[in-house]
Amino acid sequence: MNRRYRKTVIAGNWKLHKTIAETKAFSEALKAKMERPRWCETVLCVPYVNIPSAVRAFRDTRVAIGAQDVSCEKEGPYTGEVSAEMLKEAGAKYVIVGHSERRRRYGETDLLVGRKVQAALDAGLSPIICVGETLDEREKEITAERITVQVKAALADVSVTALRRVIIAYEPVWAIGTGHTASVEYAGEIGTHIRTVLRRKYGARAARSVSILYGGSMNEENAAALLACPDVDGGLIGVASLDADRFWAIVEAARPAPVDDTPPPKPRLSHEENE
Repeated sequence: MNRRYRKTVIAGNWKLHKTIAETKAFSEALKAKMERPRWCETVLCVPYVNIPSAVRAFRDTRVAIGAQDVSCEKEGPYTGEVSAEMLKEAGAKYVIVGHSERRRRYGETDLLVGRKVQAALDAGLSPIICVGETLDEREKEITAERITVQVKAALADVSVTALRRVIIAYEPVWAIGTGHTASVEYAGEIGTHIRTVLRRKYGARAARSVSILYGGSMNEENAAALLACPDVDGGLIGVASLDADRFWAIVEAARPAPVDDTPPPKPRLSHEENE
């Protein structure tokens, strides 16, 4: 993490979990143990129907609420879709865009992801853009190329000003929900590659302001090591975000080490130096 230039973000992705009643119970369990963490932005991306209740449940905390998907359309004959404006009015501040499950199960293309990113930004939401390689792409050693294409497509119409509201989550598809995690070195290398792609498009100053998250089975045991990478600025947490104790442990892992402000002792002068 580099707190000098960008914020640390710990975001939970509940996927298809938790009813409204379970959301309230989770909020009570988390609030019982949590402080008001100022060392990171804490986000919970919940199912659409839970957004208003989650916003109410966390109103007096520093937990922001997000959605897990968004339509690229503002309105019209799109049965089952939810627009960015609707999410904003419901109280969401963030939205996950281009998650690998959306790409794989529902055929979302890089082009569609780019349209959704722009729709989110136009409505005042902060998109958490997911990019990552499949196991086949990793074995063919085309991870860097695939991620470059995904990042460029997602940001095709994003201005340098709007980039300040963008978060990118690297999620190796082969590690999501499998219990397998990319090595710290590997996650760090991909984070650095993503920032290089951003720098080439927007320049160094803009690139260093973007938070890059790791999203492949981060948990309370590996979070601290992953977050120590210079270009890993937080996590997009799946299974571990469903349990208040586990989620809070990851937030705690992002806490900066205390700074020792005690001045060093003054050197004692020898007898000869005193004379």
